[in-house]
Amino acid sequence: MVQLLIAAFVIGYLAIVFEHKLKINKAASALVTGVICWTIFILFTASKEQVTDSLLHHLGELSQILFFLMGAMAIVELIDLHDGFEIITRRIITKNKRKLIWIISLLTFFLSPVLDNLTTAIVMISLVRKLVSDKNDRLVFAGAIIIAANAGGAWSPIGDVTTTMLWIGGQITALNIIVKLILPSLICMLVPLLFFHFSLKGDVQAPERNAENDQITTTRFQSKVVFLSGLGVLLMVPVFKTLTHLPPFMGILIGLGILWIITELMHGHRDEEERKRFSVAYALQKIDVPSILFFLGILLAIGALQATGQLTLAADALGSGLKNDNLIVLSIGLLSAVVDNVPLVAASMGMYSLAQYPVDHPFWEFLAYCTGTGGSVLIVGSAAGVAIMGIEKIEFVWYLKRIGWLALLGYLSGAGIYILQQAFF
Repeated sequence: MVQLLIAAFVIGYLAIVFEHKLKINKAASALVTGVICWTIFILFTASKEQVTDSLLHHLGELSQILFFLMGAMAIVELIDLHDGFEIITRRIITKNKRKLIWIISLLTFFLSPVLDNLTTAIVMISLVRKLVSDKNDRLVFAGAIIIAANAGGAWSPIGDVTTTMLWIGGQITALNIIVKLILPSLICMLVPLLFFHFSLKGDVQAPERNAENDQITTTRFQSKVVFLSGLGVLLMVPVFKTLTHLPPFMGILIGLGILWIITELMHGHRDEEERKRFSVAYALQKIDVPSILFFLGILLAIGALQATGQLTLAADALGSGLKNDNLIVLSIGLLSAVVDNVPLVAASMGMYSLAQYPVDHPFWEFLAYCTGTGGSVLIVGSAAGVAIMGIEKIEFVWYLKRIGWLALLGYLSGAGIYILQQAFF
């Protein structure tokens, strides 16, 4: 059974990694892999009820992540529908490339912890497309956004899916992860940003504006209300968890409900068709459902490996081979540039118990940093990278030559700062 289970997982994983060559969406591969893994498990096990109970237990854990993602995505979409992000774009007036890349990178770094790295990357590359017409300049800005978005998401409990998984799983707490990782994450961004600064010269040329895109669908007051309300409910999620001790997805759901009420009252005077364009129902139609299904499938597959004890065996092998926690986590982080970091973190959570590494142990903190930022080394190594790759049509080899080595330098610099930080404090 074990060989068959691992073979199914590896084949499914390869289908996910080579989704662009196979032209099969990774969500489809993940769903099939997840179900096949549990099917193999139950067919080769005498106690069917025990396998079913184990499946339902894992489903209860991963559903928290899925509901959290759906709620957060819907809130961000609702802000976008009300042109809330225009509040930011209107304030950027500089044309100097060096100044602009600093503004874009720092804005990305501090938005990512609130909006999550994927959403922030999409918002910021959309902003850059409005500010920079030259394709080559825009690609450099895109690389800086990927690095900054992933670095910014790593130090927040809601900034990256992997950090959220560790937070929901009880491996880390919100305040501690912010305090411990903000400096390493900042260094991870600043080192590549200094190289970008000296490689860019002159001013950017803004693209010609399309008159059709200038139509205002909501008033500035409505945009401000939804933008500030949306950010407010997202920021209140960690506070809600701390005060009530309920899982984070409950905080995101009540936040979505509050924003839903605000927008319903705001557009109550409009006719039915106009109200639909600004409703939560419409925002839910625009969220990235394939990504959510991908997480479901891959986490189910990881759950099957965990339930059969394979992750524990893998942890023992990794530990005996490297014999150092920092080297183990650094390796996992670099592996996340090749393989999606969600299953890697899910596997790590299954391989290493809270009895071995308690809450807020340096192992979990360093894991959050490494898996959050290591994916920047390759364009396909993070959700933010894949999204921008699709929007800007960035070539894999171009990114590897121009951006990848800078991302690696930043990754190792931030890791070094974290290790020194632990040694001295």
